[in-house]
Amino acid sequence: MSSSPLFAVIGGSGLYRIPGLTRITEHILDTPFGSPSGPIVEGELAGQRILFLARHGAGHPINPGQVNYRANIYALKSLGATRLISVNACGSLREDYRPGDLVVPDQILDLTKGRENTFFENGFTAHIGTADPFCPDLSSYLVQALKNVGARVHDQGAFVVIQGPRFSTRAESNTYRSWGMSIIGMTAAPEAFLAREAELCYASISHITDYDVWHSREDEVSVEMVLKILAQNTEYVKNALIYLAENPPPEQRSCICPTALENAIITNPAVIPDETREKLDLLIGKYLKE
Repeated sequence: MSSSPLFAVIGGSGLYRIPGLTRITEHILDTPFGSPSGPIVEGELAGQRILFLARHGAGHPINPGQVNYRANIYALKSLGATRLISVNACGSLREDYRPGDLVVPDQILDLTKGRENTFFENGFTAHIGTADPFCPDLSSYLVQALKNVGARVHDQGAFVVIQGPRFSTRAESNTYRSWGMSIIGMTAAPEAFLAREAELCYASISHITDYDVWHSREDEVSVEMVLKILAQNTEYVKNALIYLAENPPPEQRSCICPTALENAIITNPAVIPDETREKLDLLIGKYLKE
């Protein structure tokens, strides 16, 4: 296997492992931002090194607002990840985005509250660009892979991220539709923004499990409905990851993600506290070399 992983995967509801992963090693890590959701699994898929982390932990004890997103991203980067594939459950806010379809979204509207949404604090500030919060290059590879394994996939969509863990009211759902949102979920933010701060390429495979609650009273969303669709789509995700492992993207990334911090740091290095420098060294060390 390569010394660095081809990609890392964060699995959401219903995806707690990658089927077919072999030569498995588990990494139990701590980070300056606390502990990740659980052990990071390292294994081999089609001859490529892959990392996997279950976002909600083994048995799903962690709700969306309690996930330690910072620790998850930091831990994956510390193990050499440069490309991060997020698997998200979502509801549809459009008639043509049907349950069972997959979406590789291109935009986010973040309506979460109270989540730790940046690495940069305690004497350090950086302003990263997030006009396009998902990496377009990695997203295009995902779309190609999903199409090649026969999935019905949409290659764009605005993803509204709510706090959860409750589902939407009908008033909320219809408001998001009026805003032009395509899908709704609970975990893509702040994950996408932290990945950009960590200079990782980040893209999502979003499973449409339901029509949220705007569609009809008969289609009201339930956990049972969500898990049924997720089980059906797990095969598509597994086969798409195998396709990516067999047809790997170039090691050299041509997007803006690897240099997202290059022109984002505003704090004078001379005033950054030593403790903060040490805490953020994995992320900003290369920009503070004297």
